[in-house]
Amino acid sequence: CQVDLSNLSKEHTHKLEMPLEEGEGCLVLLVTLTASAAVTISDLSVTSLEDQKEREEILKRYSLMAMFHNMKDVGFLQGKVIRAEALMAADFCSKFSLLGKSDPFCVVELNNDRLLTHTVYKNLNPEWNKVFTFNVKDIHSVLEVTVYDEDRDRSADFLGKVAIPLLSV
Repeated sequence: CQVDLSNLSKEHTHKLEMPLEEGEGCLVLLVTLTASAAVTISDLSVTSLEDQKEREEILKRYSLMAMFHNMKDVGFLQGKVIRAEALMAADFCSKFSLLGKSDPFCVVELNNDRLLTHTVYKNLNPEWNKVFTFNVKDIHSVLEVTVYDEDRDRSADFLGKVAIPLLSV
């Protein structure tokens, strides 16, 4: 099914019952549109830390003077997902060929926040060049970066994962 988010009001939870396009039944969704500056994805060429004014605001926000202002705002994490190399071939070109490709995309998760890159089709060495920014509420959190192979007719295939405890950064 497809959902047109432009018709939904912001900051309100909508219960949607959407009929499935190629099958019987419907999907019931609870959707809330909310603006969150805490979690963002952008191109590598557009990073907020390079803006001097933004950098000064961040230094002020997380200075020693402001340390106890908001105990749930530990800081933020900005990570860059550049590329993957030598991924496993999950899709085979034909039954006569052992050479295959994958359609990889990357999922970056921190607690309940989850961001995805675009899919790079038929490639074992994809380049995403994306910057992910998350607010950190718990220094004991673990950043998880997972690569999947997109399959249009079934669920994505797992290609690999790395877990990075924030305390080790």
